[in-house]
Amino acid sequence: MWRISLIFIVLSGCPIWLSAIELTPREYERLEALYLHLHQNPELSLNEKLTAARMAAELSGAGFQVTEQFGGTGVVAVLSNGAGPTILVRADMDALPVREQTGLPYASSVLVMTSDGRTQPVMHACGHDVHMTVLVGTARQLARSRHQWSGTVIMIAQPAEELGAGANAMLKAGLFTKFPRPDFNLALHVSASLPAGKVGYVAGPALANVDSLDITIHGIGGHGAYPHSVRDPIVLSAQIVTALQTIVSRELSPLDPAVLSLGSIHGGHKHNVIPDKVTMQLTLRSYTSAVRLQMIGAIKRITQNLALAAGVPADRMPEVVLKDEYTPVAYNDPDLMYRLAAIFRSQIGAENVIESSPVMGGEDFGRYGQVKPKIPSVIYWLGAVDRDLYEKSQSNGEPLPSLHSPLFAPEYGITIRTGVTVMTAAVLNLLRDID
Repeated sequence: MWRISLIFIVLSGCPIWLSAIELTPREYERLEALYLHLHQNPELSLNEKLTAARMAAELSGAGFQVTEQFGGTGVVAVLSNGAGPTILVRADMDALPVREQTGLPYASSVLVMTSDGRTQPVMHACGHDVHMTVLVGTARQLARSRHQWSGTVIMIAQPAEELGAGANAMLKAGLFTKFPRPDFNLALHVSASLPAGKVGYVAGPALANVDSLDITIHGIGGHGAYPHSVRDPIVLSAQIVTALQTIVSRELSPLDPAVLSLGSIHGGHKHNVIPDKVTMQLTLRSYTSAVRLQMIGAIKRITQNLALAAGVPADRMPEVVLKDEYTPVAYNDPDLMYRLAAIFRSQIGAENVIESSPVMGGEDFGRYGQVKPKIPSVIYWLGAVDRDLYEKSQSNGEPLPSLHSPLFAPEYGITIRTGVTVMTAAVLNLLRDID
């Protein structure tokens, strides 16, 4: 089933043999069929029932002991093969409320009914269908090569990554107590800026802390012709929006990256009526706990004091609510990341392994590495952009479709092949721990 060639490399002064394995046409056809099925049958966060059942069947068929409905719709698959390290590999399952506009023959046409009676299109616009396919391909390869390694592999199919809720749910359900506690956590994420066949890596913070805040600005409403008789929450909100932009530019060190973005603001319903409240929604991004807490504290201080300056009564002070949607920084253990980057180079060539920059996107995979005592963890980028499209973009400057775009369409063939190759090599290297 597999074509194998041996590569002899040296890491940390110790030699190790690795197998460079290419998918045969038969095995690739199986994975392609799985990918197309997943792509055409996406499910929204917390509703991944059919997807989870398919993943459970695939992992069970590969020889893993499977537990379903863990932390909601989560799937945990364990393959024990004697004494040795325990490696966790994670893929996420949920799709997005996006109408696919790629025009591909296998494009998603799924519509779901929302609780308020609306129909909502659904699409795998963030590549989770690739993630799951690579997970299954890696699981099959590891199961077939049990004679080459010793230890335990845990494969998890996680729900609700797009809500930042799935990792937390699986941890609260006892992922690290009911199953062997990992020595290393691994994940990958498709990249909408790297061509298929390449891998990007970042040592240290790779993705950001993500917080969502709701702010309600209260005032005293009234007639638009008599503004002197009201306490206008719209004017106050404008002042607050402007002042909040000084937090990053004037309160944080220029060496501490951070983002504060206002995504929603609503107030009033009629031209000549001053409302009694305005609501806002913000997203905050950071790489450290200190910066995160400083930003939250500054938002509360600014909104409170500007309301006082505007004469808002003490019983109508702004409400700042930190939503229970926090996603911690995805921190790549530097030693582990550099070790795996060397493995990636040995498998797909140094020219195809790119040192990338951190991004301010969020990924709840970071939670798995934050559980104390902290577990060395790595998430890396798997290039997915059609190579012709990438070259065209490089030459004419036209932007590529981003993740979450209705036009995002991975060049799935080479992406899946590359993903299985590098993830399998990473796990095998850690199972043959040479430290």
